[in-house]
Amino acid sequence: MLELLGIVLFALLIGLSIALHEVGHLLPAKKFGVKVTEYMIGFGPSVWSRVKGETRYGLKAVPLGGYIRMIGMLPPATDGTSRSMSTGRFAAMVNDARKQSVDEIQPGEEARAFYRLPVRKRVVIMMGGPTMNLILAFILFAIVLVGIGIPQATMQVSDVSSCVPTASSPTGQPLPSGNCATGSAPAPAAVAGIEAGDTIVAINGQPATDWLETTTWIRAHPGASATFTVERAGQTVDIPVTIATAVRPVLDEQGNPTSETVSAGFVGIGPSFAWVSQPWTSVPQYMWDLTVQSVKALVMLPVKLYHLVADTLIGGQERSADSPVSVVGASRLGGDIAAMDEPMTAKVATFLGLAASLNLFLFLFNLLPVLPLDGGHVAGALYEAVRRRVARWRGRPDPGPVDMARLLPVAYVVAGALLLMGVIVIWADLVKPISLG
Repeated sequence: MLELLGIVLFALLIGLSIALHEVGHLLPAKKFGVKVTEYMIGFGPSVWSRVKGETRYGLKAVPLGGYIRMIGMLPPATDGTSRSMSTGRFAAMVNDARKQSVDEIQPGEEARAFYRLPVRKRVVIMMGGPTMNLILAFILFAIVLVGIGIPQATMQVSDVSSCVPTASSPTGQPLPSGNCATGSAPAPAAVAGIEAGDTIVAINGQPATDWLETTTWIRAHPGASATFTVERAGQTVDIPVTIATAVRPVLDEQGNPTSETVSAGFVGIGPSFAWVSQPWTSVPQYMWDLTVQSVKALVMLPVKLYHLVADTLIGGQERSADSPVSVVGASRLGGDIAAMDEPMTAKVATFLGLAASLNLFLFLFNLLPVLPLDGGHVAGALYEAVRRRVARWRGRPDPGPVDMARLLPVAYVVAGALLLMGVIVIWADLVKPISLG
């Protein structure tokens, strides 16, 4: 039940992201006087629609995106007509699209055509959608980092291992019989009498205030004898501990285990975690770090898509956790989060963090300078501005709007590639979904 609820809630969050993206286009378009005839969430047949003013608002059957329709998206041909003298399949495609764009403009509405706007206003309209995703990502990350916080280890002991880890018992847990595995000794903390709920305040008389520093010290002193000072039920207790030697994973700079191992000191205590609110300044830095990772993921997207097909769908291998996911896969992850055996705070933080990351990725993806993405329209408008300025410098006539219709064949190829990619990833999400376990 929780999993289904998570899927539905995350699907609604995705729908909200799409709706706000299109609002980001709609509001500046209306502000600048462009006639907007449609605001639609989804594609395909209409499920519901209503006309308000001069715009039809509605929902369509396939909720995998959205769009607004503005009159005059494509300028007429350079001869002032809706057709050019070119021939051929692509030329016919271009001419038909250009004619449809021009025919949408009713007498008296010529000034309300999109292509007649100044470049800066066209850029604002096309950037409005991605900007809404960026704003939503910032709000969600702020809720997670500032409102909820991030889990940080405290000096309170949450659990005590029974045994020293070995290759046969890497977690240090006893065998079903209750005894430690062959070659494994009882954990020093259990032998010494450290209990869950104790708060470590000092080691050998030196204050202990940071869990990572404490564990780093323990790992560096195998075989040493130490006195752990703990607070227990309001009392301070000194507990002698002999640090054991165990094969432990090498930690990275953030204190996370890597695949490498090393012989290190081991006591057998785990920390409790508290959710600590972060300052507002952490939000932009966090988003920047994630942006760098997302750009790298965009660059590697074709490679990852290839491995998804060759290794997973054809080869039958386990699906990589960093492979591409569709809205279907993201919604399933939302269900996994809701069903996790974790506190509600952890579920909400993970859920909102995933939604924020998705919106940040949508912002970056839509900035790609190719049609039919928003970045393609922005690139065309900026090129037009440069071309006009160069013409003025050279004393030549205004060259007029860039004929974006000539790029429609490229747009159709890109749209087809995106559609194919979507079908592949959705299929993978159905038959080989990524799971949080």
